[in-house]
Amino acid sequence: MTTLLNSALQTAQRTLGSLRELLPSLRWTRKHLPIGAVAAVFALVAVSSLAPPRWPTPAEEFQAYLDQHAQTLSVPATVDATSVLRDTYSATPGIATLAASGTNYDWAKLVMLLAGFPMTESNITVFTRWMRQENGPDDWWNRNNPLNNGWGSGGGGGLGSYDNLVTAAENAAAALHGNAGYGEIVAGFASSAPTEVIEAAIWASPWASGHYANGGHWSYVPVPVVTAPTDAWG
Repeated sequence: MTTLLNSALQTAQRTLGSLRELLPSLRWTRKHLPIGAVAAVFALVAVSSLAPPRWPTPAEEFQAYLDQHAQTLSVPATVDATSVLRDTYSATPGIATLAASGTNYDWAKLVMLLAGFPMTESNITVFTRWMRQENGPDDWWNRNNPLNNGWGSGGGGGLGSYDNLVTAAENAAAALHGNAGYGEIVAGFASSAPTEVIEAAIWASPWASGHYANGGHWSYVPVPVVTAPTDAWG
């Protein structure tokens, strides 16, 4: 549309210029000009004075839409504000995450996970101490059997081995739940009891024939964090 108006405007301006050049020589005939010709001249002058309309910008169009569809919300001053209670959430590391990290603490958490025990500080502290008593901290993954568990390892007296540490954790969890003599240990871990309560249950259980000298062979020095070789995890 703008192109057509510009073209018409240019044509009208050229025609008007030509008329202005001829006007002096035609003054004597102005009274004799037909009314239609006079009207045409005035029409051309009017067209020359017209300018194409300016199209609105996108911002102006958007504002016009907002003005046309404006909405309001009124809230009475007497309405009481209420607080919204939202559920809390937490994340528990899974088998792949623990295996990827690969430390003795991760293996303790893995047994907790598979046995259905909470991964609390109390539980992990006791469990890593227990692992140290069985295999020592530096090679806690020895024979892929950190607790010297005879359940499913194929060796008497807990001297067997497992294919990997994940399988070892599965069998440790199964052993704890599968022997009535470990009931107090299970109850301690399940309730995340104080460390001394769980440890006393371990000493009194048939897990180790020497019963850890009823705690006389038990160390309370912090257990160092040691990472097992990657292939031990399978």
